[in-house]
Amino acid sequence: MPPALAFRERDCRTFGRKRENNEPAYRHYELFFVPLQKYFIDSYMQNIRNFCIIAHIDHGKSTLADRLLEHTKTIAVTKGQMLDDMDLEQERGITIKSHAIQMEYAHGGQKYVLNLIDTPGHVDFSYEVSRSIAACEGALLVVDATQGVQAQTISNLYMAIDHDLEIIPVINKCDMPNAMPEEVEDEIVDLIGCKHEEIIRASGKTGMGVEEILKAVVERIPCPKGDENAPLQALIFDSVFNSFRGIIAYFKIVNGTMRSGDQVQFINTGKVYKADEIGVLKMEMMPRQVLACGDVGYIVSGIKTATEVKVGDTITTVESPCREAIAGFEEVKPMVFAGVYPIETEDFENLRASLEKLQLNDASLTFQPESSVALGFGFRCGFLGLLHMEIIQERLDREFNMDVITTVPNVSYLVYDKHGTVTEVHNPGGMPDQTLIDHIEEPYIRASVITTANFIGPIMTLCLGKRGELLKQEYISGNRVELQYAMPLGEIVIDFYDKLKSISKGYASFDYHQDGYRPSKLVKMDILLNGEPVDALSTLTHFDNAESFGRRMCEKLKELLPRQQFDIAIQAAIGAKIIARETVKQVRKDVLAKCYGGDVSRKRKLLEKQKRGKKRMKQIGNVQVPQKAFLAVLKLD
Repeated sequence: MPPALAFRERDCRTFGRKRENNEPAYRHYELFFVPLQKYFIDSYMQNIRNFCIIAHIDHGKSTLADRLLEHTKTIAVTKGQMLDDMDLEQERGITIKSHAIQMEYAHGGQKYVLNLIDTPGHVDFSYEVSRSIAACEGALLVVDATQGVQAQTISNLYMAIDHDLEIIPVINKCDMPNAMPEEVEDEIVDLIGCKHEEIIRASGKTGMGVEEILKAVVERIPCPKGDENAPLQALIFDSVFNSFRGIIAYFKIVNGTMRSGDQVQFINTGKVYKADEIGVLKMEMMPRQVLACGDVGYIVSGIKTATEVKVGDTITTVESPCREAIAGFEEVKPMVFAGVYPIETEDFENLRASLEKLQLNDASLTFQPESSVALGFGFRCGFLGLLHMEIIQERLDREFNMDVITTVPNVSYLVYDKHGTVTEVHNPGGMPDQTLIDHIEEPYIRASVITTANFIGPIMTLCLGKRGELLKQEYISGNRVELQYAMPLGEIVIDFYDKLKSISKGYASFDYHQDGYRPSKLVKMDILLNGEPVDALSTLTHFDNAESFGRRMCEKLKELLPRQQFDIAIQAAIGAKIIARETVKQVRKDVLAKCYGGDVSRKRKLLEKQKRGKKRMKQIGNVQVPQKAFLAVLKLD
């Protein structure tokens, strides 16, 4: 415990008791110990730095974070990335969760406490970045020396500037043979208007520039500002579930002080708990008796119900509560919706519990119960993108052993009926009858693509094919170009990102943000199997694309559906109109094999008998749709 906090904990209680009975001691306390205590607390706060690392995906921020931990002796020499401790993160080489950790660093004869939050870089996890930024006063802006400024770099930078964070630009991977630090420096100067000498050149691989980064964090990033004597206000920025200890909330103290054993209240839910254990986050959780203003830490209070902890909530004390909650960071609305159903019907409640625990760790996941004729009971889940959906499905399998079926992803639409009533529809099955609809509005995004000049043509063709509208074309530096498009979100959620990476050979970067709703000519397309609609395969699509999309869906399903002993008719329909059809031919038994001679009427009799049997089988036959068929739409060329 810092000396100032130990002093306050011990001596203030002693003199607090004397105040009630002894006037001289009261005056002695007021005149000497209160100013001394304030001096120690203020001195402790002056030595705290809360900062995060923001960058585009694969720019080396997690590797750089490992070097910072090694240099401050928070950990020994690392093998692999220490903060990316999830199996999925290590396998895919991406950061999925933000990770908080405390370091101690000596500079100028003083010890500083550095609270680092490593953040993801992919656009689907931008909510994690917003939560980290809300708990910091500064940010390291890491740019790859071989790739330069990319789309997500700009997006995360603007988010940090909106929160008035101090930005320290860092050029990473300067040890690479194809590094171009001079060009990248010019890009950063153009982007944030800093001076060339303020940019630090570093390498997460070799440790180059790590000492300069730590000095810059201490000297440039301001200390937390808050009133230690005010009522407690602590912002929850993350939470995790522990099987033995319940829900553990991570928070930053904005005002006041928290002590172990305090009765605390979560303002938004109104629930009261005892702070059984509080502490700071190092490689493991380190318990503390007291956490002061500016500290980042955790609280264990035996909470078992997932819905009682909400990211963005404010913690205060029951004894002297604060007047108002902290203005939390901006809530992010889900962009992509898909149905998640258990393979076994009896696993429905287990799936609900698993999703609640995942939501604790990933507040951008939303879900609500729904039912499907084809798949039974499940949940309609909201995700920030396709990668986010894939990661959630993978985590359900690995962490909770849940086998699930995921339906075709879609976005939310605003449906206006002829009376002027507006309904938000997330599921094609929730669409009202076509005769009642006046018009439909679909969500649009402002997409930013940064690429080299030689890929402009193919990328423009791709965007125009997705109903994109060019807003701006701007040369950033050299032959690097930024293209801005207004595009329907529904056109990019399926295969746009993969196609962009393919045609640009991996050199194009992509970022987007919401840009309201616009009227559009959308129709609901159903897939029928033997005349029966499969609600899980229904999609909302633009009228101009419906026929070609329906034909490709039917062709793909023909490849994926197993053959039966009767014909399976696969049809794409808009209302009562069939726009495409394919047939999965039946598996035929050779009933003529035993007919070794005789009149042709004997053969005809056997064939007619088989025909009647197949007709009867078709009436009672049930077509099993495999999981691959539900995601067939993702693989359409």
